[in-house]
Amino acid sequence: MSGTPTYVPKSAFGRWFEARLPIMGLVHSSFVAYPTPRNLNYLWTFGAILAFFLVSQIVTGVVLAMHYAPTATQAFASVDHIMRDVNYGWLIRYLHTNGASLFFLAAYVHIFRGIYYGSYKAPREVLWILGVIIYILMMATAFMGYVLPWGAMSFAGATVITSLFTAIPVVGGGVAQWLWGGYAVGDPTLTRFFSLHYLLPFMIVGVVCLHIWALHVAGQNNPDGLDVKDVERDTVAFTPYATIKDLFALSLFLILYAWLVFYIPNYLLDADNSTVANPLSTPAHIVPEWYLLPFYAILRAIPNKLAGVIALFAAIALLAFLPWLDTSSVRSAKYRPLFRVCFWLFLACCVGLGWLGSQEVNDATTLAARVLAVGYFGFLIVVLPLLGLVEKTKPMPASIADAVLAKRGEASAPVTK
Repeated sequence: MSGTPTYVPKSAFGRWFEARLPIMGLVHSSFVAYPTPRNLNYLWTFGAILAFFLVSQIVTGVVLAMHYAPTATQAFASVDHIMRDVNYGWLIRYLHTNGASLFFLAAYVHIFRGIYYGSYKAPREVLWILGVIIYILMMATAFMGYVLPWGAMSFAGATVITSLFTAIPVVGGGVAQWLWGGYAVGDPTLTRFFSLHYLLPFMIVGVVCLHIWALHVAGQNNPDGLDVKDVERDTVAFTPYATIKDLFALSLFLILYAWLVFYIPNYLLDADNSTVANPLSTPAHIVPEWYLLPFYAILRAIPNKLAGVIALFAAIALLAFLPWLDTSSVRSAKYRPLFRVCFWLFLACCVGLGWLGSQEVNDATTLAARVLAVGYFGFLIVVLPLLGLVEKTKPMPASIADAVLAKRGEASAPVTK
């Protein structure tokens, strides 16, 4: 049974304050009594995990900014100062660097879960688009943060990625020079990236608030992709039912976090970034962080620079159009056998592109990246629209409650098509 949507403070001061600024009522209705589909699985806990890591990244980032010097002559030394001289500076930095990787890992699970269960379909289109905007802001923030240590890989990565804008006709050169603050990556570039890296997380917080608002307006999706028909039977209160699962899943994720930080803190960092940036010396193999590798592989797979840039941005932008590219009326892959197969092939393409993005360029890796890029775009542009026309879906339960009871074997659920 779901909780009551009303909140009445017990104390006189609480009632006085709530009548003037109903913050506790908003918290209660959003995170305590909010009706949650009773069939949610642990894949729905990654939203809470993402919220934790967003806060963690902001807190550790603010502390690091207190000791960081955003100049080309002092940036690398200031990071070394943080690691060696600041009390627990090494811990703060490793929490921040490894937290970024786990932030993206949780985001990718969250995104692919949304694709698998059709969380982008009506009435959640705006919710999904806001999620894509958050993802884009995360990538921009992460890229700029990767440049700040001013190591050899930071400098090379900044040069390669910012130079891509020069391929854009008419305005590309101006955009690149604005990012550089001159005619090449240098001290003004670092200052700009530090400012934006500090600002963008707070923009992410703003979009996350809109994301949560849209979620509460449209309601949560669920593994069966069914709408809530009977609040009393189909839902439970968010607290304690969902919060207990969120806390348990977060605890497991924090164990992985602690293992990375305390046992292998440099595992996900590039060794070339341990040497100071030198414009006259370029690393033999330039690679971005692991969470950007699939798009980097698509970029490298296309020989024409402008076409590569278009493909890079299209690979991300197309995600925002999933609500309209997918023409099926059934949300969940549980009842879409052909979609389920195509989804796992799509996931394999993404993982394969990520691995290829980390490899040195040769004829074999380039060919493989082109094949997987065709698979990536083919799924989004061709497969999704066609499946909705030709796929024969499985019968669906009449309600969320019936789906839960049928799974438990307590009752046979009526089916609808």
